[in-house]
Amino acid sequence: MSARGVTGNGTGAAPGSCPAGRAAGARNGERGVNTERTVLVIAHTGRSAAVESAHLVAERLIGAGLNVRVLDIEADKIGCAGAEVVPEGPAAAAEAELTLVLGGDGTLLRAAELARPAGVPLLGVNLGHVGFLAEAEVEDLASVVDRVLEGRYEVEERMTVEVVVRENGSVVAETWALNEASVEKAERMLEVVVEVDGRPLSRWGCDGVICATPTGSTAYAFSAGGPVVWPEVEALLLVPNSAHALFARPIVVSPRSTLAVEIVPGTSAGVLWCDGRRRFDLPPAGRVEVRRSPTPVRLARLLGAETTGAPFTDRLVAKFGLPVQGWRGRVRP
Repeated sequence: MSARGVTGNGTGAAPGSCPAGRAAGARNGERGVNTERTVLVIAHTGRSAAVESAHLVAERLIGAGLNVRVLDIEADKIGCAGAEVVPEGPAAAAEAELTLVLGGDGTLLRAAELARPAGVPLLGVNLGHVGFLAEAEVEDLASVVDRVLEGRYEVEERMTVEVVVRENGSVVAETWALNEASVEKAERMLEVVVEVDGRPLSRWGCDGVICATPTGSTAYAFSAGGPVVWPEVEALLLVPNSAHALFARPIVVSPRSTLAVEIVPGTSAGVLWCDGRRRFDLPPAGRVEVRRSPTPVRLARLLGAETTGAPFTDRLVAKFGLPVQGWRGRVRP
């Protein structure tokens, strides 16, 4: 994929450099606020298209008077001399207006670890495969930059879960997830008992159990046979993975519920993965508790674009190539 459509700032800056000057007091589009604006740019530096796109985006934003931050671990590859280089960590996004992410869902999940504590919205441009979390495709990059400069976006909040690991009643780990907390076998099949709101539901021999948010319903939970849940629905999902049982259907519970997965004592050990990024070993008799977190992840959605910000139904059709020929519904004006 190319980063076509993004124009430079007319300074003639050579590749690998960006203009250092910034116009103070850039107007924040529809917000009408005269103040310096800061955007954190994060890229999948293992993909040349993402690196090229990040460089062009940073150049364009700086040329328009915005302050651009890049992570110290990515700065050399992005090569933007006019950007502020910051250490990778929660402080990287502090007081920024937006975190602009160029890559796939994995890159956006990495960026969420930085943006979530600061409450800074994420805007993803997909350079990966499916890219359900991304707001736009790389072909729309010019439109994305225009709308960021004009402030033409809105912010929605996505539910996250907090995850607690207990061993013999004591808390041994605490973390969170945007997509899912997945209890998986380490080597041999797991024996687990699942619990909802403090009451046992069933015992399974299985490859694992996935506790997912609506956002995560189109990720690992979907591949394990779980339902697709629209992002506006507030709920928690529990999806058994290859369970050996007559009753092992995915279930959807209240967002106020607490899900728990206990490894049966005397059986195999397991492992906990959160968003496929954070890993914790689970001993036999280990217990994982999952409940709604009070801290969401904020996603930016573009306004006034024809090819970006598609409704979730359109996103499903596009991402999965769903057949819709023969539809005769209302035509959009």
